[in-house]
Amino acid sequence: MPKVLIVEDETILLDLLARHLESEGYTVITATSGDDGLEIARREQPDICVLDVMLPGLDGLSLCRILRRESNMAIILLTARAGEIDRVIGLDNGADDYVVKPFSLPELTARIRAALRRTPKRMESLLRAGDVQLDLVSRRVFLGDKEIKLSHKEFELLATLMRNKGAVLSREFLITQVWGYDFDGDMRTVDVHVRWLREKIEKDPSHPVHLQTVRGVGYRID
Repeated sequence: MPKVLIVEDETILLDLLARHLESEGYTVITATSGDDGLEIARREQPDICVLDVMLPGLDGLSLCRILRRESNMAIILLTARAGEIDRVIGLDNGADDYVVKPFSLPELTARIRAALRRTPKRMESLLRAGDVQLDLVSRRVFLGDKEIKLSHKEFELLATLMRNKGAVLSREFLITQVWGYDFDGDMRTVDVHVRWLREKIEKDPSHPVHLQTVRGVGYRID
């Protein structure tokens, strides 16, 4: 069954939600602060996170933004504020759904099921290599928590490598995939763009961890 992380500082509500979802067959893990929630989410990799907007330490919206950058998990926000602006802010920060307190347990369970059904569609658009994450839909790239700005060709080159993570891709293949079959420029264009990518995604571009050169063949990303 799916694993649910609940991040809620109201312990009575937290216990109630945990018991109910466990009775529905879910594996439940809990946290009472945003900071603990982030640590647990990174360690446990839940399928969905149900989190309160108002949390001690790292607030719910900030936690939501970080989780969306780092993971494919579905996210449902819990809040006592029912205004339209609050809903929009929550959804804009990466939440899949927004539930206003007080709510019924059957309603929340139904929303969890619905969010989990939608998750695979999003997963197909997210590519990862180590701490590098690329979203094909939003065309955004993150190195850990930091967004990396790439040119159009840099993005396409990185996406091609990440779609084939672990495979060695020749310069010829990369040219046709990124620049097109009718490209008649210098093959070293690939090398130049790889160097630019390394300057953006590697801590030490001269000793790359992610984007590797395979001498005489091409490039591989791990």
